Amino acid sequence: MPPDGVPPTVSVVMPCLNESETVARCVAEALRALQSAGLDGEVVVADNGSTDGSRELAERAGARVVLVEARGYGAALAGGLAAARGRYVVMGDADLSYDFGAVPGFVKALEAGADLVMGSRFRGEIEKGAMPPLHRWLGNPVLTGLGRLFFRADVSDFHCGLRAFRRNALLGLDLRTTGMEYASEMVVKAALFGLTIREIPVTLRKDGRSRPPHLRTWRDGWRHLRFLLLYSPRWLFLVPGLVLALAGAALIVWLLPGPRAFGSATLDVHTMLAGAAMVLVGAAAIFSGVCAKVFGITAGLLPKDPFLDRLFDRWVTLETGLLAGAACLVGGGVLVARVVTLWAGAGFHGLPYAQTMRWMIPGTLLLVLGAQALFGSFLLSLLGVRRR
Repeated sequence: MPPDGVPPTVSVVMPCLNESETVARCVAEALRALQSAGLDGEVVVADNGSTDGSRELAERAGARVVLVEARGYGAALAGGLAAARGRYVVMGDADLSYDFGAVPGFVKALEAGADLVMGSRFRGEIEKGAMPPLHRWLGNPVLTGLGRLFFRADVSDFHCGLRAFRRNALLGLDLRTTGMEYASEMVVKAALFGLTIREIPVTLRKDGRSRPPHLRTWRDGWRHLRFLLLYSPRWLFLVPGLVLALAGAALIVWLLPGPRAFGSATLDVHTMLAGAAMVLVGAAAIFSGVCAKVFGITAGLLPKDPFLDRLFDRWVTLETGLLAGAACLVGGGVLVARVVTLWAGAGFHGLPYAQTMRWMIPGTLLLVLGAQALFGSFLLSLLGVRRR
């Protein structure tokens, strides 16, 4: 331990909620690792409302205990991080599932230049019975794969509970979630904001508790997935929107000359109407994606995007949006006017729908898109003012 008044080099932070069976052994293991490596450090137990004597056991084992009133895994870790005094912070669960003897390895990686060092159970060892099959073969691989795809994070285990980071670097990320998704937010924002991430293999042991874990498979899995989607407007809005809009527009153009055979079926104006709906939904998704991206940047949730800056400076302005909207309104008005003219010529009685709907559907679509462009341009202009 460092002398009084001298900040330690390393703080080992453990979130704790009723871990009386294991917390003392975890604290002792972490202190032994620090001592054997010659590291001046401390163990901080962030207690989240234990009622089983965990706090007293942790203190007797040599930890400094801080009480965190806000409930949740992320809230407990944030409280422990705020209380930690070390330049480097190693976090790990207080249930004996992780070997705190690995602490010196994490510190070595931080000293070599990493900002965040992730443990990887999949590149290390998972002892028999330590991880449920559903987590090992489905939950973790799927969520990790999405994280790697969405955020280009070279991490093989997004949800490993044993990890380390430079305290100042993590505080600069302004992490905000309070539940289990805190672990994902840490990796996502580290990747988005360009922090240096490294990974070392670790061992996952069967935890030492006689009760079930706090983790709830489906609830917490959904919270992680929801977080990944919310932090990636590109994959949540833009990519699906572009696919829908382009597919719908292609369908309309393909059917504009007349009915088309598709296998044994004949596609006609009803399919054109479905294509128009696809375009509308796709356009709404694209617009939502742009708004989400701009809001995320202005709110500090996402890093600045040079491409978006250039786009707003040159093309995405109120004036260009109004011109695009006006062009759609004029084009749609011309097509709808043609149908109205034919209707007037028929004495405002019946029309050959198979023919006139080929003009009415794209005409109405352009009118709706034009109106959306006009209103949306003002909203984007407002968001752009806040961004600038």
